[in-house]
Amino acid sequence: MELFLTNTCRYLVERRWYEQWKEYVVTGDQNSSSFPGQIDNTELFEELDSYHLKERLVENEDFVLIPAEAWCNLLAWYGMVDDQPALERKVVDLPSTVKVEVYPVEIFLCLHSNMENVVTAQFSRVDHIHTIQKVMMKQFDVVEGAETRLWMKSSDTCCERLRNVHVNVLDSSLSSGMTVIMEMRNEDGTWPSSRPQIMWGFLLFHLEKKNQCVENVLSTKISESYRGQPGVCGLTNLGNTCFMNSALQCLSNTPPLTEYFLQSAYLEELNFTNPLGMKGEIAEAYADVIKQMWSGRHYSVVPRLFKTKVGHFASQFLGYQQHDSQELLSFLLDGLHEDLNRVKNKEYIELRDADGRPDQEVAEEAWHNHRRRNNSVIVDTFHGLFKSTLVCPECRKVSVTFDPFCYLSVPLPVSKDRVMEVFFVSLDPVAKPVQHRLVVPKAGKVFDLCSALSEMTDMVVADVFNHRFYKIYHADESLSCILDRDDIFVYVKPAFTSTPKTYFFGIFLFRSHYRDSGSGSSSCGTSLFGHPLLMAVPRVQCSRNALYHLFLQRLPCCWSFSKLLTSFYPQKYVKHQSMEVPHQQTTVQLQECIELFTTVEILEEENPWYCPICKKHQLATKKLDLWSLPEVLIIHLKRFSYTKYSREKLDIIVDFPLRLVISCAIFIQPVALYCRHLDFSGCLLRKTGTNGEPPSRYDLIAVSNHYGGLRDGHYTSYARNKDNGQWYYFDDNKVTYAREEQIVTNAAYLLFYHRQDKIRQPTLPPPSDSSSSPTQPANVTSHKHGMERATSCVNMETD
Repeated sequence: MELFLTNTCRYLVERRWYEQWKEYVVTGDQNSSSFPGQIDNTELFEELDSYHLKERLVENEDFVLIPAEAWCNLLAWYGMVDDQPALERKVVDLPSTVKVEVYPVEIFLCLHSNMENVVTAQFSRVDHIHTIQKVMMKQFDVVEGAETRLWMKSSDTCCERLRNVHVNVLDSSLSSGMTVIMEMRNEDGTWPSSRPQIMWGFLLFHLEKKNQCVENVLSTKISESYRGQPGVCGLTNLGNTCFMNSALQCLSNTPPLTEYFLQSAYLEELNFTNPLGMKGEIAEAYADVIKQMWSGRHYSVVPRLFKTKVGHFASQFLGYQQHDSQELLSFLLDGLHEDLNRVKNKEYIELRDADGRPDQEVAEEAWHNHRRRNNSVIVDTFHGLFKSTLVCPECRKVSVTFDPFCYLSVPLPVSKDRVMEVFFVSLDPVAKPVQHRLVVPKAGKVFDLCSALSEMTDMVVADVFNHRFYKIYHADESLSCILDRDDIFVYVKPAFTSTPKTYFFGIFLFRSHYRDSGSGSSSCGTSLFGHPLLMAVPRVQCSRNALYHLFLQRLPCCWSFSKLLTSFYPQKYVKHQSMEVPHQQTTVQLQECIELFTTVEILEEENPWYCPICKKHQLATKKLDLWSLPEVLIIHLKRFSYTKYSREKLDIIVDFPLRLVISCAIFIQPVALYCRHLDFSGCLLRKTGTNGEPPSRYDLIAVSNHYGGLRDGHYTSYARNKDNGQWYYFDDNKVTYAREEQIVTNAAYLLFYHRQDKIRQPTLPPPSDSSSSPTQPANVTSHKHGMERATSCVNMETD
């Protein structure tokens, strides 16, 4: 892992260009196919007009970071395509980490006296507010020495004064998309903000012209008069924070935890001295959000302070890139536990081996030891116990341990096949490339791809990027190194007219010449277009003229007058009928995922187990079983799969019940549609349903959803209000009524179940579905009655 020095900088370079440059340098191949050409960061920009960086770019997947000296050399050797700007980024010292700030904070700047003139500027999170003040004074020609002050304005809250100009951007809670307004003291000594109805009225009008979603300018006055259902409250998206909002809504609708904070029980248990905690700051920030959401006085809450605190203690959540709701949930539960741990001084506990003792005895000892060091509302509510069994493959030594867990991360059955889309290029010069959709083995080789495409054996598979060959694959290379987003072209090898040794394959690129007459200049240049061609070229007696005519024979005649009339903008390729076959959704039962979780597996080589009998590390067999379950059971569906070369999301539907029955002796059949039960009898070792002990019954109370793919996903949530029993759909600051039959979709990611014997019955009747009902909260939209399928009940938008 590279160590960064503060006050230095790094430059972003598009990864494919960088990899091609490395291949060009390492192999010493001077031919045109590997020469990288000018530095081209086109793929990193959202728009080439503004050169605005795309959101959610990933280091070493989309770009690489190189030092300033290396950048200067590359720029001097190769130049830059179309005068693109250099993507220079600072190395900043943030709380608990030093990192390259790929996405600076982008904010709007304006003067109160001229709000039509709004400019955009980028600042580092370590820049002080005083820096913004100086930039604004220079930008708006404010006289040096003039008395000024700053206000910050988000999308749907009233303005807040930036009183301390010596704090940095991060600590002041400034985030991308916010507006900073500078006001200057009037000649009579007053401030324009003393007449807020004028100042904020102008702000509302002009920011709406900038397509900013401005709601609730006078939010304080509105919130004083608004009365809604407690808990039915949206959360403002601060910029790719839907993952956080989704997790917060699920926890907000977890009754025992929410009641604990609403009753302020946390105040007596804040642990300010725990070295593993956050000095109580995470617990206090979370409590503030929950109390606002359950006050019944807000349409939507802005969790900015909470977001700032999370980023302060967990640097991976700094900035405004998309993250995983499960990762945020894991951090938050751990942080709340340490902030609220009732154990002030953790004693050292020496763990004992089972040594053949009964499981019940060992499990009770493990749980007792866990509670001696960990005792909080999080442990009370979310912690259960695993039984882990390891068996040595040589001496058959059996090691049994019982370990606490906070949630179940269950795998999904993974298909052994993979769907790939490729372009087939035949030898016919008139034929366009044909796009095919193929089913190939996930663990297959490149020759499996060729076999699925055609019975022909002589084919070349290449990755085409920016109209040139990025890589040509060998037949025995693994398909895992090909990403779904790669443009893969499969070429039929040209036939040889004589001995193959007298020929080699030539790669031909299409270039167009242009003259730039803009800006008063008349510079000329060339640019690539189309896809490369592969041709058999004689090794000897091939003049430049002969090569030119050989190339012309491979080109189609493009001067057909009838074709020009009927196809002024011809398609670049045609689609094979396989592209029209709809993708079939796969459905699995949650029971299958639980059983897969408890399947015996062999440890990986990177994580062996030390056998005390053999005195060496062994690849033992491991089996996890559920011993005891918590009051609130969180099930994490592992939809994201990561390998060295690929990242994918599993979009299969997991059919999960709205009721769980945990028993070894009792299996309850479905009693109604969408109210199915799940039997844990084969997975839970601690027996229930015998000797008078009733089975554990769970009700679904919340679901965190993830829509989209790995790079452009959006998080939402379903949750059941603890007071009225009604289901709601939360999409950032938007809240709608939901029905039970809508909840099971292929987007479900985190499932929250609450044990029935702990559930307090709703104290309020469920609200009417009529939009005209006077009891309906103003921020909730009713769904029409009907039986739409869950997969099509909501049209989703990405962040």
